[in-house]
Amino acid sequence: MANTIGPVGGPWPPRPVKSLLKGLGTPGAGMGAMSRALDVISQNIANAETTRTPEGGPYQRQVVVLQSDGQGGVEAAEVVQDTRPGSSEYDPAHPDADANGFVQRPNVDINTEIVDLMIARRVHEANATVFQAAKAMLRRALEI
Repeated sequence: MANTIGPVGGPWPPRPVKSLLKGLGTPGAGMGAMSRALDVISQNIANAETTRTPEGGPYQRQVVVLQSDGQGGVEAAEVVQDTRPGSSEYDPAHPDADANGFVQRPNVDINTEIVDLMIARRVHEANATVFQAAKAMLRRALEI
């Protein structure tokens, strides 16, 4: 338990430096969330042709669910499966073809993934820019 009595017997004075550092938390949280989104998108692209998973069936696209972190930022709350079905392709020679010769394909659309990838990258870059600007302002404040 922290000591709440200050050096003169009263409460500790406010800590302005600590409150200034909160400005780094929001873009930091955003970069973390976008980093997770980039990982999931990369996994989707890598498995766009996977017709058989260890669980059985084709790969199901993963989606990152973002939520507020309660401090003005955002966090990657969870990763969920996109439940939309993939396409079906007639290929009786494929090892994963069913009795009628159809192969269930993953529900990953490369074009959608590339657009999501570009958006996540831009948001990550924007958060990095805000983080660098806040860091530069803090550095200047320390020089005063």
